[in-house]
Amino acid sequence: MRYAQLVIGPAGSGKSTYCNALVQQGVDLNRNIEVVNLDPAAEYFDYQPVVDIRELIHVQDTMEDEELHFGPNGGLVFCIEYLLENSDWLHDKLGDQEDDYILFDCPGQIELYTHLTAMKKLVKQLQDWNFNVCSVFLVDVQFMTDGAKFLSGTMAALTVMVNLEIPHVNILSKMDLLSVGARKRLDRFLDPDAHAILGDIELNGMSAFNEKHRNLTETIGKLIESYSLVRFIPLNLKDHESIADILITIDNVIQYGEDQDVRSKDYEEEDPENSD
Repeated sequence: MRYAQLVIGPAGSGKSTYCNALVQQGVDLNRNIEVVNLDPAAEYFDYQPVVDIRELIHVQDTMEDEELHFGPNGGLVFCIEYLLENSDWLHDKLGDQEDDYILFDCPGQIELYTHLTAMKKLVKQLQDWNFNVCSVFLVDVQFMTDGAKFLSGTMAALTVMVNLEIPHVNILSKMDLLSVGARKRLDRFLDPDAHAILGDIELNGMSAFNEKHRNLTETIGKLIESYSLVRFIPLNLKDHESIADILITIDNVIQYGEDQDVRSKDYEEEDPENSD
């Protein structure tokens, strides 16, 4: 069995930084965690990828091609679809080593995860290659500190969960950048409460749109609260324990290590004559 995290989320949510942090965590734990770069528009990251989609296709190629002339967003979608059409290239690059643990650092094009089918097809391909796959959805916590934004981010996470149909973990990134006041406001939402969310929206002023759709907002909040559909795990990259907790959570989700043999140590039987 092989293991994979599909690291996804909006642009600027800290996906590459997260991947690098887990690679370093793996070094500390004497575990080999590797990263595959699937962002054809990436310019810089701290880790050394074992596979880089830019060796196959770069988003700039789609923008400069005389026939295609894509913009940045359309180019990203085209590159992922091109990767799927050339999946043999990815398969050869990945090899077939058992117990691989790979992070797939994905593009920041949110449409790839909310309603397009390309990433879902990639997941199916990885599963066919004997990968246990978990999607890790990162959201910048600085955009989740008031009721309306938190509800919006929660619905985006739920949409991704429904679209990909695989085990899923939501992470609030960049916790180390929050002020004390913002952290206190956020605490009310980490355990979703419809009244807290709605109250925060009203506190910040009801626009005509919010007033019109007040009942809808309250119903959505109650749905999330009642069925525990979405939960976020805070991640502080400056806190070693926070990173460790995230890794343990995801390891449990993808059943990492459950098929490994239990290691036992043999002890010499104590001589009864020498015992007290």
